[in-house]
Amino acid sequence: MSTQRNQDLDDKKSIPFSPPDISDAEITEVVEAMKSGWITTGPRVKLLERRLAAFIETGKNTYDTEGDVDRWSNRVVCLNSATSAEELNLKILGIGEGDEVIVPAYTYTATASAVIHCGATVKFIDVQKDGASDTHMPEMDYDALEKALTSKTKAIIAVDLAGVVCDYDKIFDIVERNKSLFTPLESDGKPLGVLSSRIQKSIGRIIVIADCAHSLGASRIFRGEKKYCGAIADFTSFSFHAVKNFTTAEGGASTWTPIEGVDNAEIYKMYQLLSLHGQSKDALAKTKAGAWEYDIVGPWYKCNMTDIMAAIGLRQLDRYSELLDRRVEIINRYDEVCDRLGIKHLVHHTEYMDSSNHLYIIRIPDISIEKRNELITALAEQGVSTNVHYKPLPMMTAYKNYGWDIKAFPNTYDYYHNLITLPLHTKLSDEEVSYIIEKLESVVAK
Repeated sequence: MSTQRNQDLDDKKSIPFSPPDISDAEITEVVEAMKSGWITTGPRVKLLERRLAAFIETGKNTYDTEGDVDRWSNRVVCLNSATSAEELNLKILGIGEGDEVIVPAYTYTATASAVIHCGATVKFIDVQKDGASDTHMPEMDYDALEKALTSKTKAIIAVDLAGVVCDYDKIFDIVERNKSLFTPLESDGKPLGVLSSRIQKSIGRIIVIADCAHSLGASRIFRGEKKYCGAIADFTSFSFHAVKNFTTAEGGASTWTPIEGVDNAEIYKMYQLLSLHGQSKDALAKTKAGAWEYDIVGPWYKCNMTDIMAAIGLRQLDRYSELLDRRVEIINRYDEVCDRLGIKHLVHHTEYMDSSNHLYIIRIPDISIEKRNELITALAEQGVSTNVHYKPLPMMTAYKNYGWDIKAFPNTYDYYHNLITLPLHTKLSDEEVSYIIEKLESVVAK
């Protein structure tokens, strides 16, 4: 018996849920950044911003942006997190006290907390029963969304959960139909207020914001044309956290679609001010001879990205297409076993949408929360780390304290109660994928 027990222990693997995929290329670039003397916001951040702008527009991670620097500048702002990106999006838009922002009840806290940080009111919306009919992603119930709009609604935050892209055609149709509800902000005469008012007046309707924390590189046919995330919604936030497909250790970015009558450089400059204490010159600008003096135009935040973080991102972007392809290979194997076992799962690719393949979410039929948690424990005992994305926000203490009750969101609760997220990352070997599948089959059978 002792020999068999030792063999079982030897055979059991330990598979982490989502480790970062860092190669020698990233490490070398970080070393070069540290040797360069620029370890805070500097030339690598600016280069990463241009390359991300090109990737968001073209889907190409090898695009040479330096042949036309002006074309790709002032279109993406790299920051220290997606939460900062989302909050600064709201600040740029002038959303604050007295405004309502609609958020799906099924998301991570950052989607809602950024709204609260700005002084606005979160208005949660239930998701569709069992998720969207085509992808099974827990998308907002769009009928409920439209009914929830009021004269106080300034923005809708859509969440491309797991990298699966929402139906933005429907969302934009809804806000266009309800333009009469929207009253743009009047300027307070201060730099931020002047810009916010101009943006709101130019857009002229409820603003569509995309939480693309999971979805860099995802795309969808929007208004009859293939568009990548970041080029669909009015404003978009991305996450580059360590568990994401694309990482800068921590980090994130904001971007926006062109706004008539408002110059991209003006918007970009305001993001720089908001993310650097309202300081009119960054460290790079102050290196010019005699250019030490600066102004503080607002008592704002400190949430810029460093060149060390950008160094990781530059080399990650070099590898990003192959990283996405590897995720598709793993998804295809998971799809086969889940379909065979009758387990519901996300659909990451359709004829009109390609996800970024960030999470593999499954829902085991006819089980309770308690049974779901037993399955997670059983898989963990076999060395397979899993997760749950997400426990709905109305179930969390912070949001219950605001008066939200999960009973008001039956579809959200139903989607959550039997959900498990399987490991999906590019450090997984084919052998480890086979092991996960084997253990999933075994545990579900029991």
